[in-house]
Amino acid sequence: MLILLAGIFGIHIIGIIILLVATIDNAWWVTETISTDVWARWIEVNGVWNLTDIPTGAHYPQDYLQAVQASSVLACIFSIIGIFVFVAQLFTLEKGQRFTISGAFQLLACLCIMIAASIYTDRFHKEENFGWYGHCFILAWIAFALTFISSIIYFVLRKKTA
Repeated sequence: MLILLAGIFGIHIIGIIILLVATIDNAWWVTETISTDVWARWIEVNGVWNLTDIPTGAHYPQDYLQAVQASSVLACIFSIIGIFVFVAQLFTLEKGQRFTISGAFQLLACLCIMIAASIYTDRFHKEENFGWYGHCFILAWIAFALTFISSIIYFVLRKKTA
């Protein structure tokens, strides 16, 4: 049982790290000379990367961008709270009870990052012919899968006597 709990703890920590990288790093949309994240845009000019603001306008609606930013940050917060709740529940739950509160926080993190990545997919870079989704966008979807799996495990898992 101890190995199982350590494995779940490890999956949760990996999920938190991936969520943080996906939220903070600068590669949601990438071209040869532009790297865009949910916070700013990096443009390469003469071999030097320059930080600029994300463009405004119909092709970059600010309300959707703020929804992506908020959902990404909330996913990180819920997942971090979930790990602290999991550790607290390890020492306070009686044998045979489930880790439902930890599972609920992970499920909230899962839903938040899914919302962020879905909005970004649907609303941004639709008319652009050149470019591709960067590693942070892919990490956001991987974090979705990890947080979903860990939330299901938390809902199923019971503390049993060894």
